[in-house]
Order: sequence, then C-alpha cells, then structure tokens
Amino acid sequence: MPVHLTPNAISAIVAGDVNSKPLVQVLDIKLIGNTQERYSLLISDAVSTEQAMLATQLNDIIKTGRVKKGSVIQLIDYVCSPIKSRKVIVVLSLETIILDSEIIGNPKSSAQSENFAQKAMPSGNLEQPAKVGNRLVSARNPVNNVQSFQATVQPPYQPPPNYKNHGAIIKNEAPARVIPIAALNPYQGRWAIKARVTAKGDLRRYNNAKGDGKVFSFDLLDSDGGEIRVTCFNAVVDRFYEVIEVGKVYLISKGSLKPARKDFNHLNNEWEVFLEASSTVEHCPDEDDTIPRQQFSFRPISEIENAETNSILDVIGIVTSINPSIPVLRKNGMETQRRVLNLKDASGRSVELTLWGDFCNKEGQNLQEIINSGLSPVLAVKSGKVSDFTGKSIGTISSTQLFVNPDLSEALILRDWYDGGGKNTTSLSISKEIMSGSAKNEIRKSVSQIKDEGLGRSDKPDWITVKATISFIKTDSFCYTACPLMIGDRQCNKKVTRSGNSKWLCDRCNQEFEDCDYRYLLQAQIQDHTGLTWVTAFQETGEEILGVSAKELYILKYEQQDDVKFGEIIRSKIFDQFLFRLKIKEEMYGDEQRVKNTVVKADRVNYSSESKYMLDLLSKR
Repeated sequence: MPVHLTPNAISAIVAGDVNSKPLVQVLDIKLIGNTQERYSLLISDAVSTEQAMLATQLNDIIKTGRVKKGSVIQLIDYVCSPIKSRKVIVVLSLETIILDSEIIGNPKSSAQSENFAQKAMPSGNLEQPAKVGNRLVSARNPVNNVQSFQATVQPPYQPPPNYKNHGAIIKNEAPARVIPIAALNPYQGRWAIKARVTAKGDLRRYNNAKGDGKVFSFDLLDSDGGEIRVTCFNAVVDRFYEVIEVGKVYLISKGSLKPARKDFNHLNNEWEVFLEASSTVEHCPDEDDTIPRQQFSFRPISEIENAETNSILDVIGIVTSINPSIPVLRKNGMETQRRVLNLKDASGRSVELTLWGDFCNKEGQNLQEIINSGLSPVLAVKSGKVSDFTGKSIGTISSTQLFVNPDLSEALILRDWYDGGGKNTTSLSISKEIMSGSAKNEIRKSVSQIKDEGLGRSDKPDWITVKATISFIKTDSFCYTACPLMIGDRQCNKKVTRSGNSKWLCDRCNQEFEDCDYRYLLQAQIQDHTGLTWVTAFQETGEEILGVSAKELYILKYEQQDDVKFGEIIRSKIFDQFLFRLKIKEEMYGDEQRVKNTVVKADRVNYSSESKYMLDLLSKR
C-alpha cells in the first residue's frame, strides 16, 4: 500500500506555514554541535528535501529509537527560522506515524540543504545517506526497492492565501508570532512571548574588568506553565526597570537567548532571555485569566533535610513563632535587617526561615502583628534558599516572594490540619545543628541518664529531648558583644572589643564599626525528678527561654541600670518548664575534658500534647 506524504509540505513550511501538521519522511539523522547535543534531520515530502533541527527536548526520541532513518513523522509544532543566509526548520513537537519505511518518491535536495548538511558533524553510530542520481537514499535500503512506493504527482507549489500578494516585506516589518515559552530556542528568528511577571529582582550594580555596570532580572510565566528569566544590563535597565511590575502581563519580543546560569537561575528552563536595544516590552492592559499569577512547587519541610545546600525551593507552612527584627552589617559595611521565624507543616518537621532586608519590615511586620494577636498564619515561600550553617534552614534572596494566608488549595489543607489538631503535635526542628542527630533527637531522656549513660563521650554528639524546669540562671555574663558583619550569607558573630576611638573592633574581619550585636551566651541550671544539670543556650534559644533579645536585656542591666526590672525578667523564668532539645558533646576546657549540654531548641511544654505523649507511653507498656 503506497504511503502518501503531504504534498508541497517543504515549500509551504519555508514560505511560513505553521499550521498544516504535514506528514514527512526522515531521510537522514546527524548529531551536531560541539557544546550541546542537537540532532539535524533531513526531511522529505517525496519531491523536495530540507534540513530540520530538533529542539533539544526531543533528543530522547532519537536516542531511544522512536524516530530513525526512514521513519514517517507528523510535524505538530514547528517554525522556519532564518539563520544567516539560509532557512532552517525547527521541530518543536512531532509524532511517529510509521517507524520504518522505504524511501518514498524521488526527493531532490536543495542547494541550501546540501550546504547545511556538509557543515553538520555526523554521529559515529548513525548511518550515512547515499546519493543516487538526484536522490538521497538510506544506505540500508536497496535502490531497487524504492519503486515499491509510488509518490503521488504533485502540482507546482502555489502559496496559500496567507502568503499571497503581500509583495516585498521589509525586514522586521511583519509582527512576530506569539509562541509558548517552552518553544523558545536560539535557532528561531523573530519571536514574541506573552507572559506574566511573577518576580522582579533588585537593581544591582557591579564592577569588573570591563568597568562599572548595572543589571536586574525578572521572571515570566505564560498560560502553558512555561517559565523563563529575563535579564537586562546597563542602558536596557534604564528602559525597562520602571516599566516592569510584578503581576502584570507583557508582550516581549526581539531578545536573545543564552544558556541559563543554574547557579543563579532556578527556573525550569535551559535558556534565559537577554533584552537588547532593539527589544520591545509592551504592557497588555486587558487581564488575561489564562495566565496564572504564580506557580509553586512546594516541598514538605521533611524533604528539606536532604535538600542540597544553596538550592532554591518553594515551601509552605504555619508560622508558629517570630523573633524581633535586628540590624546587622554586611561585609561591605552596609546595614541590613534580619528576622527569624519558624515554619511547621504536617510532615512532622519545622524549619527556621530567615528574612533579610525589606522582607523584615513588610511581610515580617505583618506576620509579627498576626502572631501578637494570637493567630498562626499560613506562609507560602516562593524561591527560598537552603542553608546548612546550623542545621538546614531557609533564607530569603532578592527573587524570593512571601505570601501570607494565600488563596491556595495547599494553604486550605494546611489550615484544616493545623486547626484540627496539628497545632498540638510536636514537630522536630531541622534547624540549629540538629541535622546530624535528627533521629536521636526524638529520644526522650531524663536528666540523670545524661551522666548514667555517658552521653556525649563518643566521637559523635548525642541528641536527646529532656522535659525539665529552669531552677537557676547566671546573670553576670549572660551575653557577649558580637561582630555584626556578614561573611557571604552568614554573620561573623566573633567577639568584638572596644578600640582606642570607642568603636568596636573585630580581629577576624579587621574592621571597626559604630555598633555591635549582642548575642546570648546563657548558662542555666535545669532539673527534673531525677536530678539537675547545667545547659548553655546561645542566641535564638536564649530568646526562646527569656522572651527578650540579648540587646534589650544588656541595655536594661548595664545602660539603664534598672536592676529591679532586670531581676523581674529573670525571676519570671525560674520554674518555667520546657522541652529542651540538647546536643551533648565532650569538649576540651584547658587540660580537662568536659561534657557540654547545648540547647538547640527550647519549647514551652504544651500540656495537651504532653499528656497524649505520656498516654501513648502507658499504652505501649
């Protein structure tokens, strides 16, 4: 039975057709490209042949043998892009109709196609075509078998109505065709994308060997769910920085595509767009409901334990606590703000989220007010950065977005879980150096067992939970003056001293500054029904125990010298009961080995959940 390819398919595609979805045959396959794998196909409509390039996302159909020489395929999505002095068909989507077929018709190659084929680099394991007369045939197909398939006689090509009588077209006069973001590739000529801005980065300045410059980026999302980052430099920044607004839809064209730098770009796209002097950005004032406002890929907090450091991810959780915003100095001497809060979800884990800069005053202040009112809001974090400085935690970056009580199905499910009893469940924090021993941290011990079982004396620390009461707090040295400078995304925190000019000096950073940070180094005695022991609580856990910042307490005692109020704060915490999560490790003090108990988390006892825990213990006996 003869196989009929689509008449005049090659001529129509070269003339601009993108809708006919023609049947063509693959005569040859070549692997090209030095830096990135791409496949070139020689396709035929039984009369003419032309070179086509496969989009890289289709490479797998060649590698798995779903398309090979002789295959009859249907082109579903394709464009014909001018590259220098020739046109190349770029195939974005296809279907295999017949996997293996003899050569159909008497296809002739154009000069353009032959020239392109000579420049392509053949793959070592792909067969080469043989030329018989004016025909290209596969080496595995005998020439005498070609006659078994008679191609239909095709009339001379007549352009369809869309391409008739337009006359000469001035370069760049015709409007670019709007295509999905997923179809963008560097081999296209003119293109346009219609998408919503989901994130806009800060304007940054840089200095390198080429001089000073400025740059900003924004992220786009289209109606098909495709995402891509757009970057502007220098003069282009001046044109578009004030124009671009998060949430609005734009028609963007005439940009160049380059490989995405995955150390800075977390979007699921191998390319990013760089706008140029000729680029256009047009606001679409009519709201397009087909384009979502945001796209999330939430990860449970329990999975963040195994996430790669510096990876970018989305997370959603209930805000259970939030600390005050404090000023810190970055390495460059610029001051910024930092605020730490805790997120909890149904996975049984909680995580610290560190807000930096403007996030502290905008969303951070809003969250603080909600928490102060006695409510626990849902917070969705888009593009948070994973840190492993003290366990695993999340931090905001310039492209991060925070959504308080968002209108999302995930938020509704989380709220129902929390209000239905989730707020009374105990969650294990994956932050504050408890990663290595997270499994052991779930083990409940008594105070006496720390000594009786020799905890902390092995090579690795022990991680336990103790329910105990505070019986004494040392007040002579409850905090220290710390360096506020940032080293990368971490604060220095080394002890600083007064220099001769009354400024603070950090020996590590070798810098002076007007103000320092105050960090807890709190030593307290805790006890339960079996005995007592000393523990050390650092910054965040010190705030959890005392309820005020180290700086507030320092000012109260040493600057205002209000011993009465200072004493009231300390005494109010005596006999408070906590669930202390302890890291127990033997350390060297001078010439003596001592076991040190470090508080990594201090949660006030929730008597409802604690009663359930004790009942569960009884039921297992």
